[in-house]
This record gives sequence, C-alpha cells and structure tokens, in this order.
Amino acid sequence: MLRQDSNDDIEDVSLFDADDNIPRRSKKSKIRHPVASFFHLFFRVSAIVVYLLCELLTSSFIACMVTIILLLSCDFWAVKNVTGRLMVGLRWWNQVDDDGKSHWVFESRKVSAQGSKTSSEAESRIFWLGLITCPMIWVIFAFSALFSFKVKWLAVVVMGVVLQGANLYGYIRCKVGNRKNLTSMATSYLGKQFLRQAVAKEDQTTS
Repeated sequence: MLRQDSNDDIEDVSLFDADDNIPRRSKKSKIRHPVASFFHLFFRVSAIVVYLLCELLTSSFIACMVTIILLLSCDFWAVKNVTGRLMVGLRWWNQVDDDGKSHWVFESRKVSAQGSKTSSEAESRIFWLGLITCPMIWVIFAFSALFSFKVKWLAVVVMGVVLQGANLYGYIRCKVGNRKNLTSMATSYLGKQFLRQAVAKEDQTTS
C-alpha cells in the first residue's frame, strides 16, 4: 500500500539507516533484491566508465554518444520505475487528470500493520549512495567539459545531469514530502552548518 506525498504513517527510509539498533541491523543487512540492486548501479556506472574511456577505445564520437545516452536512458527508466519501488519503497510519476492538468505524484510505502520495515538497510545504502553520487560526478564532468572547451561532449554531459538529477529530485521529494518540508530541511541543514562553523571559529579565537 502506498501513500501519496505525506509524511504521516509512512515508512521512514533513511539515507544510511544509522539510527537503527544492532539486532535489527543484523536482520536487515541482507540484500533482498540482488537483481534490482545490480541494475540500480550497472547502467549509471557503465555510462560513467564509457564516458571516461571512450576516447581510448574508439575514435567514433557518435558511437560513444549513442552508447552513453542509451545507458543513461536505461538507468532513468530502471531507477524511476523499478529499483526505487523495490529497494526503498518510493516512487514518483506524472499523471494527467480528467481536466487535462498535469500533476506530479510522489509516494512512499506505508508502514505495515506490525510496524516492521520492509526495506533492507544494505539496499537502502546502495540506492541512496548510487542516487546521490553519480549525479555529482556528472556535474563535475559538466564543469570539466565547459572549462576544457569540449563543446561536443557538453550535450552528453548535460543529458547525464538532467536524467540522473531528475531521479534524485523525485526521490528526495518522495522521502521528504512537499516542497515546504524540503525547503525547511535545507534551511535547517544550512543553519546547523553555519552555527557549527561559527562555534569552531569562536573556539579558535579563544584558544
């Protein structure tokens, strides 16, 4: 059972599940969906590897571009429609109502009647680390292509940023909730970082 865009009575799929106790952790460390976990990383990692090595393997830019775009497209479909639902119980999509208006739907799996979590901690770590790390790598590639004047690669890199960034944003919305909660969480995080830096500077001046 899935509940739409709400933080009430839904499963809390934490990024790293660090707040769980040890006995529960030992039971939840098993990967329940090995095929989904494999393909969650396979397409996105393969696209990065092909981008890094394509000039060494072949001189055909078209072949490299088509291969990378196919891998990115497969990754977008697999992560959006399969791995998010199986590994962490989240999904998002766009639907059009009877009036022709388009709506974005963000859902999170509802907690079972026994209150037990249905997601594996190992799968949760794999999902979030892959989801967050790879878009950051494509952003680095984008700046590298821009500053090195590799204009022909810029379109491919932007495609990687857009496709993987869209999945990252969609699943963060599923996890956090509406935009108001997302904004408040970001503000709270930045406030904590600013306070931590201010305290550290004050300690250095006093010492």
